[in-house]
Amino acid sequence: MTATIEPEVGKARTRKEDARLITGRTRWTDNLTLPGLLHVAVLRSPYAHAKINGIDTAEAKTKPGVVAVYTAADLDPDGSIGMPCAWPITPDMKSPRRPILAADRVNFAGEGVAVVVARSKAEAQDALEAIDVDYEELPVVLGLENALAEGAPLVHEELGTNRNALWVFDSGEAGSGGNVEEAISSAEVVVKRRFRQQRLIPAFMEPRSCVVDPTGAQIVMWSATQVPHILKTMAALTLGIPEHKLRVIAPDVGGGFGGKIAVLPEETMCLLLAQKLGKPVKWTESRSETMLAAHHGRDQIQDITISANRDGTVTGLKVELLADMGAYLGLVGPGVPILGAFMFNAIYKIPAYHFACTNVFTNTTLTDAYRGAGRPEATFGIERIMDELAAELGMDPMELREKNWIKHEEFPYTTVSTLTYDSGNYEAATEKAMQLFDYHGLRREQRERRERKDPVQLGIGISTFTEMCGLAPSRVLGSLDYAAGGWEHASVRMLPTGKVEVVTGASAHGQGHETAWSQIVADQLGVPFEDVEVIHGDTQSSHKGMDTYGSRSLAVGGIAVVKAAEKVVAKARTIAAHLMECSPDDLEFAQGKFTVRGTDKSTTIQDVCFATFAAHNLPDGMEPTLDSEAVFDPENFSFPHGTHLCAAEVDTETGRVTLRKYVCVDDVGAVVNPLIVEGQIHGGLAQGIAQALFEEAVFDESGTLTTGTFADYLLPSAADLPSFTTDRTETPSTTNPLGVKGVGEAGTIASTPAVVNAIVDAVRHLGVDDIEMPCSPMRVWAAIHRGSKDAGGLGSEAGGGLGSIDASGGAQ
Repeated sequence: MTATIEPEVGKARTRKEDARLITGRTRWTDNLTLPGLLHVAVLRSPYAHAKINGIDTAEAKTKPGVVAVYTAADLDPDGSIGMPCAWPITPDMKSPRRPILAADRVNFAGEGVAVVVARSKAEAQDALEAIDVDYEELPVVLGLENALAEGAPLVHEELGTNRNALWVFDSGEAGSGGNVEEAISSAEVVVKRRFRQQRLIPAFMEPRSCVVDPTGAQIVMWSATQVPHILKTMAALTLGIPEHKLRVIAPDVGGGFGGKIAVLPEETMCLLLAQKLGKPVKWTESRSETMLAAHHGRDQIQDITISANRDGTVTGLKVELLADMGAYLGLVGPGVPILGAFMFNAIYKIPAYHFACTNVFTNTTLTDAYRGAGRPEATFGIERIMDELAAELGMDPMELREKNWIKHEEFPYTTVSTLTYDSGNYEAATEKAMQLFDYHGLRREQRERRERKDPVQLGIGISTFTEMCGLAPSRVLGSLDYAAGGWEHASVRMLPTGKVEVVTGASAHGQGHETAWSQIVADQLGVPFEDVEVIHGDTQSSHKGMDTYGSRSLAVGGIAVVKAAEKVVAKARTIAAHLMECSPDDLEFAQGKFTVRGTDKSTTIQDVCFATFAAHNLPDGMEPTLDSEAVFDPENFSFPHGTHLCAAEVDTETGRVTLRKYVCVDDVGAVVNPLIVEGQIHGGLAQGIAQALFEEAVFDESGTLTTGTFADYLLPSAADLPSFTTDRTETPSTTNPLGVKGVGEAGTIASTPAVVNAIVDAVRHLGVDDIEMPCSPMRVWAAIHRGSKDAGGLGSEAGGGLGSIDASGGAQ
């Protein structure tokens, strides 16, 4: 009998990369030490808006170990260098130059104004204190509506406005649906709500870091980045460096979550400093610098109107957003809300839809992509408004969703926002989730608690979501004025002994590419998992790529690997047929072996490899190589979905929220490695729940970040989160050969509205219909206090003696 090789795809393998990562036997950017290495420290403005009347660096230059001190006048005397923005969402978008160092004016607290280069990091940091900057404070504008008000201070006076851009989609004009105003005006029920997406700070494990070595034939940059290929191209364009003379390496990167998708002023600065000094330089930020100057995420005001018939049939959806860009535009920042524009309709059949987003400048740290990038914001908005509509109609919120969602037999389905969902089964995921959750049993318990006026009330939160991920295809991105494509590149190299090297343009920063890609190639070529090595993150060895973000690694990069492997098999088939003196059409290939159909005559792909290396007996005109490469540009996005259910207990006397139970059933298409999927979902849930309950970046009235440490910016620990019950359904994608979708952002996207819906559901009978995130005990208590007064419920018993409450839920 012939032994059957167990397929690798679908196997829960532990990750190859974990051994070195967990034990610390790896190389982070900050670990790098080169001969003659100099250290860079950046002086950052304490003011959110101020003129710079002068910078005195004389004393700093005399400090021990200091090699040089530079200002903008030294590094960019003609003011020609500006950080790139790759997404001009409208032709008239206002795009101010973001300098590598502020020259005449600072526009947010934390903007760099000078840089010290010294022989040690400590000496560079110490010398910063000797730099004297003459600031003249200017009026600060904070808050989206304040920034748009008549007579508001301008972040950039030369633009004449704080409005960055207005982007509009209307289903009536697009021909994909009806007129929203008509739908709303004729509706039996209309619900309007304003939701706030607070500002978040990506809390990656490894702070940003950069090392540049100019001493070889090429300039080599190591950076803790998600996007080495994009960084290389953008740096070359920004500084005029010949692209073939620049090599960018992303070594092991300790997390990104979108926070390392940027092309940084500090990276650009290090390139300039290294060339100017002729020596390697290193910049590694402190954690407080991360909080202050690394880009932030979210920060939107959502005004949402939904219309429906009395039976619960949704007839229209109108979304008006204000999105805070901060003081400058990030690499893809202007387009982040636009990604959400296509997801507000979510899994629902909405006949009429209007979306308008106004991007706004304020004197704050810029915002850009953060895990989910626009889709969490949209999912939160639609799932919250569906709960509000259900309350208005007196319907169970799950019943309302089921009445309006796309049924599994209706796929492929083109939505009101013009996307075509290729596959899905919302019924199956929801049914499984409700069983695991005991939905009806918890509803009974909720009613019982309300009847006995239990001080601890139970709420049930629902989030039935879908998302667009696998950021592609290139033509669609082009239609949205995005500067780059959505393709991905891979090559498969067969070594003489039959071992395999896979080169991928998808740059990992914790996702497990080395393991998943090895599993894919092992199945495609029929070689052992252990015989595959994955190479990534170096623009010299992996010379083409569009990098990693938007849950695109597997759905785009993984399929490029499949396509390259298929080409290897095709080449090997031709050579195997020649060696066995048969037609290639007569060969069957399975589990790494070519067999002449109907016989026991066979040869392995490893044998073909060595014969190709020897090149003694190849078909005429055949090159002695099996190596192949491929570029995959998807025809569509992928659309994972799922149902997340949360049971939250709310102490009405203190406002404390306890997550009692969390169940999610996700459908991410075919699964390559269940262990990796589980890890991605768990991590995503932690981030989404953190937005609901803990995280918020706060600026005071002068524009100073008051949550600049982990003592003030709250992140959950394992003790703050429940044990998650997770499961999956599987409807394969029809747009790629593996049937995969994406999972990297699913947990984050779905969990936030599930938690907030649960909290509001627990106290809705007390007159509460919204609680601004994060739902801290004080905000929850304040909402109960206000709602109970309005509803004539708990009244003074809810909070006697705790003082009056301001609009944000804080005690006065």
